[in-house]
Amino acid sequence: MLKRNFFKPGLIAALICGGSLLGLPVSVLAQTAVSNQFVLESMTMDMKADPCTDFFQYANGNWLKAHPVPPDRARYSAYDEVTERNLLALREIADTAAAAGENTTTAAKLVGAFYASGMDEALIEKEGTRPLRAQLEKINAISDVRQLLQVLAGMHQQGVMPLFNFSVDQDAKNTTRYIPQVMQGGLGLPDRDYYVKNDPKTKQIRAQYQAYIEHIFILLGDSADAAKQQAALVLALETRLANASLTKVALRDPQASYHLSTLTELQKLDRRTPWTTYFEQIGLSQPGQFNLAHPRFMLEASNMLNTLPMQQWKIYLRWQLANARAKDLSSGFVNAHFDFYGKVLAGTKELQPRWKRVLTTIDVLAGEAMGELYVARYFPPEARAGVLDMVGHIKAAMRERIAKLAWMSEATKQQAYKKLDTLLVKIGYPDVWRDYSTLQIDRHSYAGNTARAAEFEFQRTLAKLGKPIDRHEWIMTPQTVNAYYNPTMNEMVFPAGILQPPLYHLQADPAANYGNTGATIGHELTHAFDDEGRQFDAEGNLKSWWSKQDEKKFLQRVKSIEQQFNEFNPIDQLHINGKLTAGENIADLGGLKIALQALHQSLQVKPQAEQIDGLTPDQRFFIANAQSFRSQIRDEMLRLKLVTDPHAPDRYRVIAPIANMPEFADAFQCRGKRSPLRTGIKRVDIW
Repeated sequence: MLKRNFFKPGLIAALICGGSLLGLPVSVLAQTAVSNQFVLESMTMDMKADPCTDFFQYANGNWLKAHPVPPDRARYSAYDEVTERNLLALREIADTAAAAGENTTTAAKLVGAFYASGMDEALIEKEGTRPLRAQLEKINAISDVRQLLQVLAGMHQQGVMPLFNFSVDQDAKNTTRYIPQVMQGGLGLPDRDYYVKNDPKTKQIRAQYQAYIEHIFILLGDSADAAKQQAALVLALETRLANASLTKVALRDPQASYHLSTLTELQKLDRRTPWTTYFEQIGLSQPGQFNLAHPRFMLEASNMLNTLPMQQWKIYLRWQLANARAKDLSSGFVNAHFDFYGKVLAGTKELQPRWKRVLTTIDVLAGEAMGELYVARYFPPEARAGVLDMVGHIKAAMRERIAKLAWMSEATKQQAYKKLDTLLVKIGYPDVWRDYSTLQIDRHSYAGNTARAAEFEFQRTLAKLGKPIDRHEWIMTPQTVNAYYNPTMNEMVFPAGILQPPLYHLQADPAANYGNTGATIGHELTHAFDDEGRQFDAEGNLKSWWSKQDEKKFLQRVKSIEQQFNEFNPIDQLHINGKLTAGENIADLGGLKIALQALHQSLQVKPQAEQIDGLTPDQRFFIANAQSFRSQIRDEMLRLKLVTDPHAPDRYRVIAPIANMPEFADAFQCRGKRSPLRTGIKRVDIW
């Protein structure tokens, strides 16, 4: 996944090995030697299906039949299988840490206390809305715009982001420095489209959202009539913000979200708004240059600050606070939050058990403390070396593919080589663990712990300003079952969570490893050269290194893959958005091609069995890749993803790339009408 488009579960390689491993806990899996990692045909594949006409069913049919979506999930995939195993491992770690009390390591003390506080349901129920009272009192005392900005800044410091988002990150055009980032935000629905579209389904969701807001106000102690009126005001305010927000497609253009500014220039947008007050409150009296990512949005936000009644802002801030903290509070808030975000938006039938929810919260807010314990127990050091070997083959394959590109000039190729050669690879876990020594976590208030942890993270990132770039920092935790490419660092990162059986094993069949983890590596590598990543140079700067002619040829090829995905209609009248998903689709196709070429190169060095279960290495490669995308999804979640997710649904991430690869047709002898290959100019060939 690309850094700025977070969480891509479908990409994770997850080829299940022999059936005897399926039921084992992670602690056993991590110690189990696998001599032949290849799926049992009767267990996962549907051998009655024709691989040429429905490869997704052929590779995954029996698994799909045997694995309906669990009631506490909106989707169940290879990714979720591995996540469930990791959760069992993390539960064991947390239980042990909680029982140890003070007689353990610093990381274990933090994890143990945090987990114990989250599992104390009786205390959480007793606290009720008490964790919100101090902030609610500040909101109630607001009398003017200056005080409103002070309270807004205080909420931002605790990880609650009403009105707009604030963070610290690298300057996209000068990546040797950190600068503040001010971006559009402030919405309770997943995307601005939910506010502006008027089809029956979207209107129904808006009505259900408004009912949820009403419910929250009632839980805060308001009357039913007041709650109804206040919910309408919140929806109206957020709709104005949504109308000023860029679409998901527009946000994929990094140039559209880069506008270097100063406090003086921000003040010129609307001289009525005392923005100095906001920056002083967060601890930046002299913010210097910052990225005013979305000026049009901030102009509308500023206008609203000065024209809407102060009472409406109080209502909005109360809602934003309660909604952001709902999952940390008593059962009334938790259930109301789940009923809308879980049931209505995603179709999930049941709330996850508390222990899973608490572990997920710790992973988000203090994940490296838990990761330090996880790595020590579950990640064998030799796995790093094995993955690095695979990375070497894949980077070599990419270099060869660049060299053979007929549409790219030699001058641009030299710049592409430079970017490829300087790309940093991080595997397993950080070389330097995050220091949580100033974070106060106790066993007495779960909501208090989450607020303090969020504020700790805010202050940690704010402290980066004026300091050298931290090249050791990770965006994901080691236990995360995912991977990412970060364009401003020009790095790809593979956490320990995906580098263990059955996802990857040193002794596994190379075809399965390359179709699985190899394609993941190729995918992340291709992100450096997709329609978004290719705009960043070898140093990570948002700076063109393409000739105009080469850029034009590249964009023509991107248009072809956009058109291919626009044709797919997964549900109702909702088609895949080819522009929204273009980067991930380019990475899927490029990653698969690169990984296959790298497999062939590796087999020349270390020949392997030509056939296993009657399948050739190329067949096993494609099957392994398809099985990494196996998934079931609820209709509600599918609709949500089609609007908000830069990844296509998993089925199409299998059938679309192979339709552009003659290697697949050759491997399975697909000829004539049985061939899935696109022909002529419809066939996509980028990297």
